[in-house]
Amino acid sequence: MDRASPIPFALSRLDRADARRRDPEFLGAHLRADETRTLALWRGRALVEADGKALRWLPPADVEPHRGLADTTIFLGLDGAAARFAISLGGDAPPDFPGASFVEARAAAMTLDLEDTGALAQARSLVEWHRNHPRCARCGAATEVCDAGYKRVCPGCAAEHFPRTDPVVIMLVHRGERCLLGRQPRFPEGLFTCLAGFVEPGETIEDAVRREVAEEAGVRVGAVRYLTSQPWPFPSQLMIGCLAQAESEAITVDGNELAEARWIARADARAVLEGAGDGTLWFPPPVAIARRLIAAWVDGET
Repeated sequence: MDRASPIPFALSRLDRADARRRDPEFLGAHLRADETRTLALWRGRALVEADGKALRWLPPADVEPHRGLADTTIFLGLDGAAARFAISLGGDAPPDFPGASFVEARAAAMTLDLEDTGALAQARSLVEWHRNHPRCARCGAATEVCDAGYKRVCPGCAAEHFPRTDPVVIMLVHRGERCLLGRQPRFPEGLFTCLAGFVEPGETIEDAVRREVAEEAGVRVGAVRYLTSQPWPFPSQLMIGCLAQAESEAITVDGNELAEARWIARADARAVLEGAGDGTLWFPPPVAIARRLIAAWVDGET
């Protein structure tokens, strides 16, 4: 099992070039420069080439006819010397771009080049933030987009609002030769994955892992070790992947977050990952960090 390759949504070739976001001359010059390319999104779906292997990056001439439908234009960064933007398009139907289509981000990430998935995560998270936060949380006035999409300012009370990322712990709980996996009520029968939950205010990553496992499955956790992370733009989470040592085995499912939880033997987990299972147990696809955590444990990480 290959755990060396980057996780989808976690790799990008772009230099985010933070200082350029506040330079109107730079942004104005690059929006229509010949080498500039723009990623179009419609209702959170990204424009992807027909073969599914790459994002369709539009030259300025292809973007201009659609600017009237644009809700937001965001500077993503630099690819070498060339600027990369994202544009969120409105309208009741997606605009037509021959040889490409608008694809839901999770489905797109299954086939895209990994470096494209990072740009997609960045673009989709920012687009969704703007869509969900059009007004000032302090006074309720409509806010204005600033810094090429990385800030909104209230003209009424001068409050500044910035994109947010919500931390989520996701953990492979293990004890001896078994790991603890759960199935949410909305999951199809047989699909099991790592337990996960949002980090609460004033809480460490380790304590969030222990609390979530205790709440959802009734299992007590001791040592917690960070392994890896994954941006998850639905709408804008950071999945913090951990391995957690269980100190108890009895399971008490909360019945809310989980419909079922069970201990899975290492050999059975390995068989599922290698496609040799009996079909009654299956894991999330490779696009999800949960599969990477399960593979890490199967390969001996604790």
